[in-house]
Amino acid sequence: SEFLEQNKVTEVIWSIQSLKGASFYRAGDLCIESNLQFHRVPNIKEWIGGNLSSQQIKKVKIEDLLNRSVISLENENLQSLIKGKVVLVTGAAGSIGSELCRQILFYQPAKLVMLDNAETPMNDLFLELKATSNGLDNLICAIGDVTRENRVEEIFENYKPEIVFHAAAYKHVPMMEINAKEAVKVNVEGTRIVAENAIKNDTKKFILISTDKAVNPTNVMGASKRMAEIMAQAMAQVPGFEKPMEVVTTRFGNVLGSSGSVIPLFKRQLESGGPITVTHPEITRYFMTIPEACQLVLEAATMGQGGEIYVFDMGEPVKIADLAHQMVRLSGLQPGKDIAIKYTGLRPGEKLYEELLAGDENTLPTHHPKILVARVRSSSYDQASDALGELRDALHSGDDYRLVSTLKKHIPEYISNNSRFNHLDKEQARSSSLTPNT
Repeated sequence: SEFLEQNKVTEVIWSIQSLKGASFYRAGDLCIESNLQFHRVPNIKEWIGGNLSSQQIKKVKIEDLLNRSVISLENENLQSLIKGKVVLVTGAAGSIGSELCRQILFYQPAKLVMLDNAETPMNDLFLELKATSNGLDNLICAIGDVTRENRVEEIFENYKPEIVFHAAAYKHVPMMEINAKEAVKVNVEGTRIVAENAIKNDTKKFILISTDKAVNPTNVMGASKRMAEIMAQAMAQVPGFEKPMEVVTTRFGNVLGSSGSVIPLFKRQLESGGPITVTHPEITRYFMTIPEACQLVLEAATMGQGGEIYVFDMGEPVKIADLAHQMVRLSGLQPGKDIAIKYTGLRPGEKLYEELLAGDENTLPTHHPKILVARVRSSSYDQASDALGELRDALHSGDDYRLVSTLKKHIPEYISNNSRFNHLDKEQARSSSLTPNT
């Protein structure tokens, strides 16, 4: 900072390629705080014909500051897992699902079956992969909903997928707090339908994409994903099958650039002149890029033997308010002067700090430095089946409060926050205190 000030520096062009992650974030923060234009030279591999063009020196974006690692797809274990296999990805047109499809294709599956109920995003993905893939005979677009049992049965019977990546889910916390029945229907019942059909059709490996919001959930979305985790783990021990399916769960936080990320929202708000809206000055989140998250999902799939929950090293949590301030400064404007930062209050079900492990859980290392295996409270197949039966009854009743009470019964760490369901926790606590010890 002294050097910058003494030499009256107004622009920094960053050419060091080895400095990444937190170190680069700190360097960028210093430039931003000093109101400097901040540019970056691309990696030498990206130079055109081995020569650097001035047009290739780009302004640093907020994603560059948060980018954690360079993704390399060269991986013998993944080649062995995927090559020549039939792979199904549910939620294939979503942020995570579509990147999984891109990376899976690199390893030459016999068939890649892409299932999603969103017709236009699926068509866009197909056209993209068509333009980048040499052979398209191995690409199958299946339009359908994971909660439509007949359609899921048809897909499994037609293609007999050997590996399933289940990414289809509802994920927006405030929306699912309003639409609790849909959260349980898709995230719990949908997972059950896909997993059961996988077992019936001799799928070898089932990978569930979960979320850090499943840890000590404070909202319906997180609780529904925790119930999906419990069910998926229980499926690893389902009776009546000689070769049980290997079930692996992966759990990570927010991904940069996804449809639910704050960054696209902040960009739109910046373009319209503000204000940028942040729910709380202290709210923090973990961030990871979509390619890195998907690479770690694939890596975890090679490790799992059945029933594990893998947790990704998400780095240090980032204050959303700091993110907003940095984005304003990167655009050449001043927060509070040119663009207002407005605090709107926590949304229904939202909590200040996300967690990757529940309080009574711990982790064990794996051979991959960014993947840990969580030791979690497990449920037997019978316990999971009983919970699912009660949830189904509550779902069919049409009563959101009965449904959420049932979730809380089977996920005791689920405590609502800033929600219409807050009173259920008080009622359950009162009911427990009135029950005599036996």
